[in-house]
Amino acid sequence: MKIVIAYSGGLDTSVAIRYLKDKYNAEIIAYTSNIGQKLEAPDVLEERAKKAGAKKFYYEDLREKFVNEYIIPTLKAGAVYQDKYPLATSLSRPLIAESVIKIAKKEKADAVSHGCTGKGNDQVRFELTFKYLAPDLKVIAPLREWEFKSREQEIEYAKEKGIPINITKSKPYSIDENLWGISIECGVLEDPWIEPPEDAYQITTSPEKAPDKPEYMEIGFEKGVFVSLNNERLNQIEIIERLTKIGAKHGVGRIDMVEDRLVGIKSREIYEAPAAVILHNAHNELEKLVFSRELYEFKKLVSLKYSQIVYFGQWFSHLKECLDKFIEESQKYVTGKVRIKLYKGNCIVVGRSSPYSLYKEELATYSEKDIFDHKSSSGFIEIFGLVSKLEGERSKKR
Repeated sequence: MKIVIAYSGGLDTSVAIRYLKDKYNAEIIAYTSNIGQKLEAPDVLEERAKKAGAKKFYYEDLREKFVNEYIIPTLKAGAVYQDKYPLATSLSRPLIAESVIKIAKKEKADAVSHGCTGKGNDQVRFELTFKYLAPDLKVIAPLREWEFKSREQEIEYAKEKGIPINITKSKPYSIDENLWGISIECGVLEDPWIEPPEDAYQITTSPEKAPDKPEYMEIGFEKGVFVSLNNERLNQIEIIERLTKIGAKHGVGRIDMVEDRLVGIKSREIYEAPAAVILHNAHNELEKLVFSRELYEFKKLVSLKYSQIVYFGQWFSHLKECLDKFIEESQKYVTGKVRIKLYKGNCIVVGRSSPYSLYKEELATYSEKDIFDHKSSSGFIEIFGLVSKLEGERSKKR
């Protein structure tokens, strides 16, 4: 039997390689992708995977594909799960799963595997993608099968088998990182009453220790895509990396939330996503400037559904394809600049401009530049308030 596993190099997938090899007497092929995480050198990961029991190791840089095909469409959609989570981990799973399938087909594998738990969301994201792209391949989820009940037991098993890992019992956080953000869970974070300790945060400065002076920046968009930072045209990866660094310095992007997992469990998660928080804020404010009220409010409904689709692992689905068409059309006027102020954990939009703006100063102003016909309002109110008048008259009859 030949099995391709999505390999992160962490505790779960390192232990999973040995487990799969021993239980299924299988040839294990480990696949690792670079999606912007703090990744160890490919040769180090290959050595670890092979020490764990893998026969082959594949490595691929997917950062550009991740940005162009996953991050940008989701930003255009304004998709933020339950109003807080910018879907960093959620976005990466279908991308990784798609690549695992490509390796499985190349290697003529019998099965694919992942290192997700039986009560998390990632198992769904991986397996729905597997089902869509390769419905005939067998899917094996070791963490739903094995006897380990805690990460501490996994650590002991890894030590027994000589599997090198980068985790200790004293700091047992589960961390997932990519270009769009970091998710941190487990350990003391499982108590939603306890404030996250500073050692749980990986990149952001505590707002209390952030600079006392605010920092301003300008972000340029073209048709919903971020294309420049402080009037310097850059590729999207560079912009995300710079915003992550600057935002982290000012304590921007920390998210502490109790979220509803797809399987029905509530979980406490913390996230760090400086670039995502900044870009979502900027993009949303630019849409407010160029959208009609009806379009803005309707797109909020689409954003809600889109965030659920991504979170639930339905990236490859007809519904998402349909929503993508609407979203792409909505972005044709989302061009302009947004001015951002970063200060002590806050990301504040302080300016916005667009050649397609629906804001007209001569209509909004209360100065002598005002061209609005105030007299026309009385007729408008009379018609718009007709139902209110009729309801009021009816109420008196009671």
